[in-house]
Amino acid sequence: MSEQLIVSQSQGGSSTPGARPAAGCLMVIFGASGDLTKRLLMPALYNLACDQLLPSGFAVIGMAKDEWTTAEFRERMARDLKEFSTRPQFNQEVCDEFVARLHYTPGKFDDPPAYARLAELVERLDGEQGADGNLLFYMATPPVVFGMISSHLVQAGFQKRERGWQRVIVEKPFGHDLASAIALNREILKHWREDQIYRIDHYLGKETVQNILAFRFSNGIFEPLWNKHFVDHIQFTVSESVGVEGRGNYYERSGVLRDMIQNHMFQMLAYVCMEPPSSFQPNAIRDGKARLLEAIRIMKPEEVEHYCVRGQYGPGRKPDGTPVTEYRKERDVNPQSMTETFAALKLFIDNWRWEGVPIYLRSGKSLWKRGTEIIVEFKKAPEVIFRGTAVDHLDTNRLIFHIQPDQGIELRFHTKVPGPTLQLQPVNMRFSYGEAFRAGRGTGYEVLIYNCMIGDATLFSRTDLVETAWRIAQPIMDGWEARKPADFPNYAAGSWGPQASRLLIERDGRKWTEIINREVLMKVPLFQSCDPILLNVLVMLLKPVGFAAGKLIIQKGDTGQEMYLICRGEVEVLDANDQPIAKLKDGDYFGEMSLLLAQPRTASIRAVTSCDLFVLEKAGFAKALDDHPQFAKAVLETARKRYQVAVPG
Repeated sequence: MSEQLIVSQSQGGSSTPGARPAAGCLMVIFGASGDLTKRLLMPALYNLACDQLLPSGFAVIGMAKDEWTTAEFRERMARDLKEFSTRPQFNQEVCDEFVARLHYTPGKFDDPPAYARLAELVERLDGEQGADGNLLFYMATPPVVFGMISSHLVQAGFQKRERGWQRVIVEKPFGHDLASAIALNREILKHWREDQIYRIDHYLGKETVQNILAFRFSNGIFEPLWNKHFVDHIQFTVSESVGVEGRGNYYERSGVLRDMIQNHMFQMLAYVCMEPPSSFQPNAIRDGKARLLEAIRIMKPEEVEHYCVRGQYGPGRKPDGTPVTEYRKERDVNPQSMTETFAALKLFIDNWRWEGVPIYLRSGKSLWKRGTEIIVEFKKAPEVIFRGTAVDHLDTNRLIFHIQPDQGIELRFHTKVPGPTLQLQPVNMRFSYGEAFRAGRGTGYEVLIYNCMIGDATLFSRTDLVETAWRIAQPIMDGWEARKPADFPNYAAGSWGPQASRLLIERDGRKWTEIINREVLMKVPLFQSCDPILLNVLVMLLKPVGFAAGKLIIQKGDTGQEMYLICRGEVEVLDANDQPIAKLKDGDYFGEMSLLLAQPRTASIRAVTSCDLFVLEKAGFAKALDDHPQFAKAVLETARKRYQVAVPG
């Protein structure tokens, strides 16, 4: 379940400031017996009830093929709410009041009498609840039945009602390619006006995604820098540590490009890169997003191989060490499947603001950690003015939007290290939602359902937005389909993804920014006793690097300049005859002796498997030892035991 952060109260502020309960309405959920309803929709409605944002004239009508009574439906939903509630403390009184508003009518979606019974129940509850004729239809169903349900609602006379508004929420996927998306939109528009249709993308319900616009346009210090003159490139990363985990039947028809990139990630890209809107009115925001997506360069067939990478995970391990089977052996997956579980793209936006600025996107399953980040990397400051100082290079400044699981905004920059000489160290300024606001966990649907009730379509996709996103993705899918079969699997579960993904960005002289958080570092024995300040320092200093199986990482006799931490993979220590004498795995580290004693490497290290490593360079290492004696003590003790040498304390 999503760990969406619902900001409910600022430090010292009032609950949900500025929000008001929606107008009375009846909410009809088609597919009310499914997982979406019990795991996400009901907890979201319960959260709205806890925050006093549901109208007094409100009721829910569930409809599905299961032959339940209203009493049975209420009993099931009450039980499920206790299991799937996201709030720290469960409010039984609010739950009882909310469950009393639930009603149920059985019916198959192709059965006209079922809609007649629904119409009678709606009419009765409208009068009892005082819903003023307002109806919200939620299609928690596969898209293939959207048209069928809409047609039966028309035949049952719902659109002839003279009082109130009628709106419909439809769930993704909005088609599986451009042609099907156009066909689905035409089918829905036969029965509903565009202003009645709310295409829901739960990613846009995340507080940190919504905050992108607020951050950009309420802080005057950033907007002047938000262009090709100051921004070097932008990275979007959505990594998942889980595999398909029982959803093979769905994922085989989808893949990461359809499931994640063409909808969630393109929406985030639009928020980050769109022009300033004329206002925060729904159409102004959506018009800005549409213009941005229309400006994304459509790839030619011959460009797909150069600008796009796809991958599929093989056997490996989860971050906790649990073995993971390869994708092709997952349940309901074709043993010869060519479905991609990883993709990386390089896009360009052809407008004045972003001309020539590469936009890199990547997403995948069974990766080394779970996390969603947006990194705006600015152009480097001139290094020439530091000639003659101890500063030998400058890193770039980065503005990082942490979407999940850490939720906040971070700015990385340089500062002078205290002391008599000019030395620089990267530091960060970080805003965390958990520290700045009192907040509860939500499903990600609260904001979206509430906005639909009040008629705010800002966070919902229009027909043109859906089809434009597919026009960007379609040539990539066509290019992959036309090429010879990919060499799958091509990355190990628990890794950073396929090697080709690194090459995609490294051939431009850039690197993916791997975001390390405290949770990741605390799994490494060396760092478990470290204080939070040191962990923050290490997050800034550790840099990612990858080695293919069989590659030499360090050579005996070379002067050491860095220490290595193994994130994933296995390396072997070689003797003078290049014979293995020891092996190191996830969480181990090596190379620290040369930094401690400034002497040549005492052994060679070679990658046994494909390896993902973090590098701590000499300057940062020495500074960490000086400032954090406990860390230094741990490293020294390991060196004494491992190499059986006397290391100065």
